[in-house]
Amino acid sequence: MPFENDLGLKVTRQHKDGVTIELPLRDELLNSQGVLHGGVAASIADEAAWHAMIRHYGERNATTTELKVNYLRPIIGKKVIARAYMLKAGATLCVTRIDLFGSDKKLAAVAVVTYMLLDAPKKITPQKIIQR
Repeated sequence: MPFENDLGLKVTRQHKDGVTIELPLRDELLNSQGVLHGGVAASIADEAAWHAMIRHYGERNATTTELKVNYLRPIIGKKVIARAYMLKAGATLCVTRIDLFGSDKKLAAVAVVTYMLLDAPKKITPQKIIQR
């Protein structure tokens, strides 16, 4: 079973520009300080970006090419909420911003995730060469 299936997240809302996902904050997702583990937060951001991407493109073969997370405060409470926004939906790259919140609905982390579409169209539009 793929790792992301163990997270237990659900798409709770579809937006014109992305999705919102939620998952229960369980003990096995916490670090030694009792807050959401940073690596798990990054995985949630990656999954939120994935769901936003497939909402836009439909099912595609793709892989994460970049993922950056700014952690602003600990994520605590009974659930994690992630709102993914599509920033760029190109022929080969898809860039999303993900805002992560705890149950208190305070912004706790901001991520930027880039996916490369592996089955992107191969059609290349010829460019006119300008001679000087």
